[in-house]
Amino acid sequence: METINIGGLPLAASRIALGTWAIGGWMWGGSNAREAVRTIQTAVDQEINLIDTAPAYGFGRSEELVGRALETGGRRARTIIATKVGIEWIDGKIYRNSSPKRIRQEVEDSLRRLRTDYIDLYQVHWPDPSVPIEETANEIGKLLVEGKIRAIGVSNYNVEQIARFETVAPVHAIQPPYNLFERAAEKFTIPYAESRAVAVLAYGSLCRGLLTGSITSATNFPSDDLRAQDPKFQQPRLSQYLSAVAELESLAKSRFGKSVLALAVRWVLDRGNTVALWGARRPEQLAPVGEVLGWHIDRDTMETIDRILTATIRNPVGPEFMAPSDVPAVRSGAVKTQPRTASVTM
Repeated sequence: METINIGGLPLAASRIALGTWAIGGWMWGGSNAREAVRTIQTAVDQEINLIDTAPAYGFGRSEELVGRALETGGRRARTIIATKVGIEWIDGKIYRNSSPKRIRQEVEDSLRRLRTDYIDLYQVHWPDPSVPIEETANEIGKLLVEGKIRAIGVSNYNVEQIARFETVAPVHAIQPPYNLFERAAEKFTIPYAESRAVAVLAYGSLCRGLLTGSITSATNFPSDDLRAQDPKFQQPRLSQYLSAVAELESLAKSRFGKSVLALAVRWVLDRGNTVALWGARRPEQLAPVGEVLGWHIDRDTMETIDRILTATIRNPVGPEFMAPSDVPAVRSGAVKTQPRTASVTM
């Protein structure tokens, strides 16, 4: 397994991380707890030692499953748990909330669900326009001093927001959406991370399954699957993206003897000091991990990939549909763990 160092952490991090959003079930058509635990344990046993989760992934369910999976076999001691903070859910909808009070509540809830006394990497899930970034950073910094967390990250922050955060507390990792089809991060975020020697955790490295090669024009998604809302999975865009996948698949096979999935993840790893988040909820979905390791994409192939994307995708669209609402008009009501409906996700 290839590894990188993340500031503040004693363990080197695997460059492939297990993403556990789908394991939480919500917006992914549900999940099976037994299969989820086996998937997490399989990942760790295959030297994937970075597990990325969040309270909003299933409204605590993903964190609970991670905690259950890691408490046996000495897995917790050899694993980096990366979770998040700054989202609340009220009356079946989710909102950004990075206030100090919310941060204090969330860190204790996450520690309990994860069955641990510290969090390796604590990431602010989304910037909250209702709370000054410096105020959020100050509270997160206190958790670092107190030993409740070991490193700090931000997710979905732009460069200006990251710089403001860093005036108060260190940032050890940045988590943007980044894959072959969603490349906004390479304009500013990734160069900024490189200039600061900060790790980049690229979420959506397989673009919600589009880059696995298993999606077709006939694939149907249930209404509680986020891909039913994703513009990439709607016609006429879907045909454009599937054409790109078909050409990338042919390229991967002819030049490297690899699948399009392996090409997509290798592409992320070859773009800098990056970690590719690999979403899985069944152990067998981790089987292709070995196909990604031990080789690189040459410059000519990188340029060929760019030409394929330009020729096939005429109406590109980013992941903006995933952004949660800023804040409720009035923050009130009890926090709910199993909302029946939700209009947004992350």
